[in-house]
This record gives sequence, C-alpha cells and structure tokens, in this order.
Amino acid sequence: MQRCIPDSARGLRHPQTIVLNQTTPHSNIWTLFQFFAIVESMNNQDITLAHVSVSEMDNNCYLLCIGKEALLIDAADNPQALLDLAAENNVSITAVLSTHSHWDHLRALPQILEQTGAKHFAPQPDAADINAPVDVLLTDSDVLPFAGHHFPVHILHGHTTGGAAIAVPIGENMHLFVGDSLFPGGIGKTENHQDFIQLLHDVSTKLFQKYPDDTVVHPGHGKSTTLGAERPHLEEWRARGW
Repeated sequence: MQRCIPDSARGLRHPQTIVLNQTTPHSNIWTLFQFFAIVESMNNQDITLAHVSVSEMDNNCYLLCIGKEALLIDAADNPQALLDLAAENNVSITAVLSTHSHWDHLRALPQILEQTGAKHFAPQPDAADINAPVDVLLTDSDVLPFAGHHFPVHILHGHTTGGAAIAVPIGENMHLFVGDSLFPGGIGKTENHQDFIQLLHDVSTKLFQKYPDDTVVHPGHGKSTTLGAERPHLEEWRARGW
C-alpha cells in the first residue's frame, strides 16, 4: 500500500497477550522493563483515542483519554479546537507530548500549557528548539508515565535531531504515535542522504522489528496506516532514497 505523503511533513477492551517470538522478522526484542510496562498498561483502565486535524497543514492532534485525564500528542494549532476536543470527551488535558521541534506541531503549545497547567514531555534531542519549557525530557528506551500507564518511548533521528514516538495499547492493538517520522508510503522528510539512512534505520530497528503487523501507525499529518501495510516497502524506500 502506498499513499501520498504530505509535502509539509516530507519537506504524516480486552487484555492482549504479547508473545516474545524470536523467530519472526518482526520479533518483539524488548527489554523486560519495556515488556512489563506494556503489560501493566493493559491491566489498567481502558485507553480511548480522540483525534482532530488542525491548520492548513492538516496537522494531526491526538488525545489519549484515561478516566478523566488526557494526554495530548502535539498541540499543533487552534488551541480552542483542542480544548473543545477534551471537553467533548469529558476529560482534562493534564499532559502534553511534543513529538518533535518543527514549528507546525507547536503553534498552540504555549497557550495549551498555560490554560491547562499540563505537564510537558518532549524528546531530549529536540527540546532546545521547542517553544515552551519542557518538564520531562525523554530519551531512547524511556517510558512516558501517564495515569498509571507507562508507554515505551523510541527516539527517531533524521527528520529532526531526534523526535519521539510512543507505543500505546488501545483495544486489541498496539498503536504508535510517530510524529513526522513515518507515513503511509514512506518515512518523513530528511535534509540529506545521511539523515535519510539514519531515519530509515531507526524506524526499521525500533518500530518494524519490535512491533507486529497489526500495529497501527498514527502520523503527524494525513491518514493512519499499519506496520504490516508498510513493511513490504522498506527496501523500496531504501532503494529510492526517500
């Protein structure tokens, strides 16, 4: 499956049993810490997902709702739309994750933080370029703690110095929130071939090799996809160089 990647980004309840299978191409080669963090999350309150697209750049903003709290992923623009989304789902935004430092994902960030008092999480490599104070710096293999859950963090280098992706169990599937590092049809925009190779490597080893085909991928722009839909095209992406 291939879909158009937006130029703005290229330039996108039931307990689950996890099997640590060492024999398949997408083996879940996780540390025990990450594994038990996922199991803990699955045994807590259900997680529901809400979404809104904002701005002329079709930025995706995601709301992970747990009880009466919500984690907002990317306060991209239109702060009132984000607050309305929370109100419609009867939750309060108590945490915000900025996936990376590009301006189009941060336009509503200062206002949202001021109005909600939310804790701000951001990837350590990109933090200096983000337009608001960061409360918690995320590094590779960290977990993001929220409302009794702990979501594994993967730092992906190449689209920016280092953006964050998090893995979240919702319903019977894993869901990856990846910012602009992975889209239907390819990885995110990079400035040079070295950055392209780095991003493709990180996406391959940290996402495709660790999570199964039915994992849902939620990008920073455009439509969602699955790892299974994109996996057959990895070598094609490598060969074309974008």
